[in-house]
Amino acid sequence: MRRVTRIALAGTATASLALALSACGGTSTSSSSSDNKGDKGLAIAYDVGGKGDQSFNDAAFEGLKQAKAEFKYKTADVEPTDGETDADKEQRLVSLAKQGYNPVVGIGYAYGPAVKAAAAKYPKTTFGIVDDSTVTAKNVADLVFSEQEASYLAGVAAAKATKTNTVGFVGGVDVPLIHKFEAGFEQGVKDTKPGVKVLSQYLTQTAQEGGFSSPDKGKTAAEGQIEKKADVVYAAAGLSGQGVIEAASAKKVWAIGVDSDQYQQEALAKYKDSILTSATKDVAKAVYNVAKSVKDGKPESGIVRGDLKSGEVGLADSNPEFKSNTAIQDAVKAAQEKIISGEIKVKSS
Repeated sequence: MRRVTRIALAGTATASLALALSACGGTSTSSSSSDNKGDKGLAIAYDVGGKGDQSFNDAAFEGLKQAKAEFKYKTADVEPTDGETDADKEQRLVSLAKQGYNPVVGIGYAYGPAVKAAAAKYPKTTFGIVDDSTVTAKNVADLVFSEQEASYLAGVAAAKATKTNTVGFVGGVDVPLIHKFEAGFEQGVKDTKPGVKVLSQYLTQTAQEGGFSSPDKGKTAAEGQIEKKADVVYAAAGLSGQGVIEAASAKKVWAIGVDSDQYQQEALAKYKDSILTSATKDVAKAVYNVAKSVKDGKPESGIVRGDLKSGEVGLADSNPEFKSNTAIQDAVKAAQEKIISGEIKVKSS
């Protein structure tokens, strides 16, 4: 259960620490190896795609940046490596804990076995894992979200925006986490406009095959859906979603981003006019909050869930065309109120 109250996220600043993890991926900016362990705080280990995905991992980095700025301590963010094993991930987390970082957060469900093992070895260190609720330990916070709720709203927006009555969903990897995005999206579409056809495709069966890290795969999938008349395509595919957005821009149709507000991402600026909205989840806030809980001496543990009611999932409204569309805004607002009240039960599979 939740052990501290969540607070609002804000802030900037950045820092990372180079770590000697030859078998476990590189890091960002380095700082002195003579740093006092007492000055070390939050460390995050990225999921596939790494920093720069303009989505999931970058959202986590925003949380690290705020913790760095507010708490004035050393932080670390560590990249994954291609083809790494659970043992590699465990070694990465153990190395961070051994160096004195607390908390240590694995970004993505793939860190499940590694977090479980590392937490057992370092019971006085708080570990966090994003998008996984299976690791049960007194020193582990399972940072999870009701992604299906934001995806439902994305489906509402897509149904109101489509002119061809065909929309698309591109999932990165065929796993239960991404099924939540698809289920919510499809339900939102159908509840809003029953006659709309939803085309769905998963890029790979496993993350190791590049489903979350291959923009070319995302682009090809989106192009195929657009050829079948989809004029709104929603991607829940990490870095691969950049290819979906690129394809939508080239074909002058709408894309819906995911996790971060992708309209605001600098790397996607040339495509932003084609990004209708993004189904967001506040990974940054979750990462920051677990760091603050440790700093306050009341570490979070157990399942810590962000949902529509808490404001930690939702739709971004940065695109003026989306924000000024009264029909879409009214439909989204009505759906949001019904989800929060419990009148609408959003499916997760």
